[in-house]
Amino acid sequence: MARAGLTTDRVTLAGAELADEVGFDRLTMSAVARRLGVKDASLYAHVRGLEDLRGRIALLAADEKSVRIAEATAGLAGRDALVAYATAYRDYAREHPGRYMATQIPTEIDPELLAAARGPRRAIELTYGMLRAYALGEPDLTDAVRLLRSMLHGFISLEAAGGFAHSRPAEESWSRCLDALHTLLERWPAEHEPHGEGDRT
Repeated sequence: MARAGLTTDRVTLAGAELADEVGFDRLTMSAVARRLGVKDASLYAHVRGLEDLRGRIALLAADEKSVRIAEATAGLAGRDALVAYATAYRDYAREHPGRYMATQIPTEIDPELLAAARGPRRAIELTYGMLRAYALGEPDLTDAVRLLRSMLHGFISLEAAGGFAHSRPAEESWSRCLDALHTLLERWPAEHEPHGEGDRT
């Protein structure tokens, strides 16, 4: 029987908070149960298990991050939108490291939950929408999305791991990286035609 006052949303939020504290990869059902002051078995009336909980945390994080990015980029375009997008993205990752990681690690999510979730779709819409201002068509637009995600996640991950040991402040490098990314997006290179077998040029 479900414990009074315990809900799926409450279990998910407790898991998200714990993931921020100990790391998404260290999250366990037992730890969540202890946090809520219940026995492990009580959780299974609300989530099917650890993988289900991880999926729900990923959806929660995607929604929270998307809302923050949408608010930050509203009415902006070009470099201003890029900087606002990247800053909101990075701030969320720094404030909620466990939840952020939930959005980066492939997790099995209930298809019905995923279909009903707004966060992941909104994240895609926001990213493509912001980059379309650079007048990119496909497949360049998808390549640009992948470049953006790689740059942001790489910088955030290295920073979190203490990987920037140089005396230059990371904040200054961050700003310059965004300047460089903006310049590249404005001057996106044309796709090279593949060389044929007999082409020696």
